[in-house]
Amino acid sequence: MNVFELAYTALINNSIKEKIDLVTKLNNYKNSNLLDYQSSCHIKSIADPGRPEKPDLVRFKSVPKRDKSDVGMIKTIHAICHIEFNAINLALDAVYRFRDMEDKFYQDWIRVAFEEVQHFILINDYLNKNNYKYGDFEAHNGLWKMTIDTDYDVLARMALVPRVLEARGLDATPKIQKRFKNSNFKPMVEILDVIFKDEIGHVKIGNYWFNRLCKQRNLDSMVVFDQLIERHIGEKLRGPFNIEGRKLANFSKTELEYLQGT
Repeated sequence: MNVFELAYTALINNSIKEKIDLVTKLNNYKNSNLLDYQSSCHIKSIADPGRPEKPDLVRFKSVPKRDKSDVGMIKTIHAICHIEFNAINLALDAVYRFRDMEDKFYQDWIRVAFEEVQHFILINDYLNKNNYKYGDFEAHNGLWKMTIDTDYDVLARMALVPRVLEARGLDATPKIQKRFKNSNFKPMVEILDVIFKDEIGHVKIGNYWFNRLCKQRNLDSMVVFDQLIERHIGEKLRGPFNIEGRKLANFSKTELEYLQGT
């Protein structure tokens, strides 16, 4: 069972059900120690990962505003569902794309992909209970763009996808939960509790591998991170930041001071 071939098959699959099944099998193979982690296939560039025909993807600025009406709240839930679906592909790409890493690297990101599947199922099932489904509204493709932009180096990927994009989820979740608490969609508060706890683990995994790679390459992690932010984002990261959540994800005191501009 070659890990790269299996991850690629799951990554490019367009069917939600089949992608979920493939990720579940990949996770089971990992847990049963049945995976071969030797690189044996050519790395392909993937401009677009496997996804269903819907939702229609539009530019971020073209995504309709989500107000506090019931439909607006459903659109917010749909947006979270889209993030979780994208996160499955992000984790699969990390497994597939970067070779000659320790087995633990692949095992970590298979675990992330499997947990993102569970998150997607939770949100999509809740949409279904409210007579909606994933694909009913437009969405944007910003998450995958960063994946393409960091294809060239696992260090850049670890720096910017889990430590920036996923970590923003840690910053935003408590505020979103407050909105749901005072709405007709209170069950979303508990769903987001589950997701939040797992996402702390995902960001922690990104922090672990970023710092490990910096150490292996004899690089100053703060200098490298600042350079990558400048190269790929072009400006300082904007708060407010969930400091307690980021501490749980193993951001260092120096990193938190950097984020806060102190």
